[in-house]
Amino acid sequence: MTVERLMDILKESKYTVVLSGNGMVLESDYMLIRDSQESYDIEKKYRYSAEELFSSSLFSTRKELFYEFYRNEMLPQLEKPPGEGFYALAALEKKGLIDTVITRRVYHLPTRAGCKNVIELHGNICEHYCPHCGEEYSLDYIRQSRRVPLCTKCNTALRPRAVLYGEMVDNQVMTKAAEEVMRADVVLALGTNLKTTLCEQLLGYYGGNKLILITLKEHFSDKYADGVIHDRVDQTLLKILCQSENLHKLY
Repeated sequence: MTVERLMDILKESKYTVVLSGNGMVLESDYMLIRDSQESYDIEKKYRYSAEELFSSSLFSTRKELFYEFYRNEMLPQLEKPPGEGFYALAALEKKGLIDTVITRRVYHLPTRAGCKNVIELHGNICEHYCPHCGEEYSLDYIRQSRRVPLCTKCNTALRPRAVLYGEMVDNQVMTKAAEEVMRADVVLALGTNLKTTLCEQLLGYYGGNKLILITLKEHFSDKYADGVIHDRVDQTLLKILCQSENLHKLY
């Protein structure tokens, strides 16, 4: 598929949903909890895998270790801006070419880039709250706290508004994501393959014939897409954005 053909599809679409995968996170130079060089370094440093460190089990039993990892390894990721691909998504949303972004990643990247209609299946690590009384706390409060940050009202250990490993995704959030995919006539799967959890959880709800995959690496599941572009997501989205701006100038 060409970028020009994809642009035509987006112009004709009444409702376009984006499934944003790991590839977009990597293009933004963010750490993946699984399957990255950082994850091996973390296991060597903490003697636990990153997945174990960011788990409900460790949060329940060893909160100090959880926050040592969380404060030293995960929160510093937020000091980096989202990648160009996310800013391009926000611009395309503003132009009415995409309607919803769905992601499982916890870095709040689409929203921080300016996207308005975002479903974060696993929540995010920008927001924190007290699980006992519900009081919300700023990211700065977590960063500046020593050891385990506690609620100033009830002295309960705070936690990120993110799904930890070992926890279930909120049914209401999953239902909303499924309804968005059902509503779509176009689905863009970006920086992923069609056998990832993100795609397998949601694409069963899609009844259309315009499932477009943009990803750098070929995968055996590419054959299930209605159109494929093998390239960096950010570069492809920037090309689409440029075409949409040129089209606007013509009219």
